[in-house]
Amino acid sequence: MIVQIALGTALMLMTILVSGLAYWALEVLLSRSHPWLMREPHRPKLALVLSVTVVWVLGMVTVGVWIWAIALRALDIFVTMEASVYFSLVAFTTLGFGDILLPQDWRLLGGMAAANGLLSMGLLTAMLVEVLRHVRIGQNEVRRKRSET
Repeated sequence: MIVQIALGTALMLMTILVSGLAYWALEVLLSRSHPWLMREPHRPKLALVLSVTVVWVLGMVTVGVWIWAIALRALDIFVTMEASVYFSLVAFTTLGFGDILLPQDWRLLGGMAAANGLLSMGLLTAMLVEVLRHVRIGQNEVRRKRSET
C-alpha cells in the first residue's frame, strides 16, 4: 500500500510539474506576443489565443496520460502499451469504464490516476480562463486608452 501511495504521489507531482512548466512556457509565448495581441483586430486574435490554449491544454493532458501509461507499463501491470495508455486515459479522465482493471496489488493507483486527472482538469481549466482573461483585459485597456485620446 505504501509503495502504491508513494508511486502515485510521485506520478501526480510529475504531471503537475509538467503542467506548471507548460503553463510557464505558454505565459512566455503570450508575453512575447503581447504587442501583436494588443493591436486591432482584437476578436480574431482572442479566438486564436483560445485555440492555441486549448491545444496546449490537450497536449498537457496527453502528456499526463502518457506519464501514467509509461509507469504502468514499466511496472508490468499491463502486457501492452496500448492497454496502459487506454487504462491511463480512462482513469485520468475519470470515465472509469471498468473493462480493464488494475490487479488488486496495484488498484490504489487507479484512484490516484483519477484524482490526478480531476486535479489536472481543474488546473488546466483555470489556466485557460486566466489566459483568456489576461489577453481580453489588455485588449480592453488598449481600446479604452485609444478612446480617451
